[in-house]
Amino acid sequence: MEDFYLNLKEIIKANKKVEFQREREYPDSPVLGVGGVIFNNEKVLLVMRGKEPGYGKWSIPGGAVELGETLKEGLLREIMEETGLQVEIGGMVEVLEWISRDENDQIKYHYVLVDFWCKCLSVEINPSSDALDARWVLFSEISNYDLPLETLEVIDKAFSKFKTSLLK
Repeated sequence: MEDFYLNLKEIIKANKKVEFQREREYPDSPVLGVGGVIFNNEKVLLVMRGKEPGYGKWSIPGGAVELGETLKEGLLREIMEETGLQVEIGGMVEVLEWISRDENDQIKYHYVLVDFWCKCLSVEINPSSDALDARWVLFSEISNYDLPLETLEVIDKAFSKFKTSLLK
């Protein structure tokens, strides 16, 4: 698994030089995104978004899946890019759709999001420019972070799946 992460780091570096970015604002079609609810015992990782949509707001790490990536490959890449963490993906939690319209009722953003729960394999966070901040937060203190209701529900579902996995 360590070889996989070393290769992933090299791929990320190479892609930063020639980065293809699909139009996310006013898209022609929905953008497929992935998110990871990452656990470290009784803590969950939150990131403060460094890009729109949601600049400066707390969320779970994730981003858009690139052409040719599986959902899990995209999630591993996004988590590595945003936080520097290595994770083990446990399983899917929820599929959500997020549509945002501008003042003229035009679709500004349209995401289909597939969220997974993950177990951290490394705990030292190294946030990138995609994240203004990242921190481990006790599950009991999540409500202090002004997260959208949908995100809180996904974290709650993910925590239940994570706890169940520990009993196996």
